[in-house]
Amino acid sequence: MEDYLKEALEIVKAQASVRTMTDDEITSMLKNVAAGIQAAAEAETLPSEPAGPAMDPAKAVKEGSVTCLECGKPFKVLTKKHLASHGLSPDEYRAKYGYKKGAPLAAKSLQRERRKKMKDMRLWERRRKPAAAAAE
Repeated sequence: MEDYLKEALEIVKAQASVRTMTDDEITSMLKNVAAGIQAAAEAETLPSEPAGPAMDPAKAVKEGSVTCLECGKPFKVLTKKHLASHGLSPDEYRAKYGYKKGAPLAAKSLQRERRKKMKDMRLWERRRKPAAAAAE
């Protein structure tokens, strides 16, 4: 006897012991449960198609958030730690979804704030002064 049929028989036996059932109900339930178990077993054995991205990669980076294309959750920044939970590094994530190599994985507003802060700090001027003083 098939395994799925044995499992269905056990389930129907348990159900019949709890409540009274007619012969037609038992056979009907046995057929339905066996078909369900068989369908579930076949679905497990079929290779699952790789899931596509949660949304269009071009629309994932928005003004206030960036959406992870693996799980579909919105974030301010896609961190290394979050991407590692999907088994990806930031470079692998960019390559997988067609982003440029140095593309930031952060919301546009956050990118703008960081860019402004770096311009205000003017680190490039601080680095030149010690080099110029050492040359003299």
